[in-house]
Amino acid sequence: MIATALGVPEVRDEFGRVFGLAALGSAVAAPAVGCVVALVGSRRQALRRFAVMGAVSGALVLLLWVLLVLLAECPDGHHC
Repeated sequence: MIATALGVPEVRDEFGRVFGLAALGSAVAAPAVGCVVALVGSRRQALRRFAVMGAVSGALVLLLWVLLVLLAECPDGHHC
């Protein structure tokens, strides 16, 4: 918001892209790494928790991807 107010929206776009990719990467990487560590350490309860965490993160990422694809294909002026 500050970058837009100062008249440099390209900064907002670049940082939004970087932070978005970092958030997406952490939503996918954290459960995967946690599952591997729990599997190596033979910790079944932790493995279940990381599996649930991965399922929830995966569902949210899939929902976000579907919504972004649908919104990208909606022509301007139409209410899809």
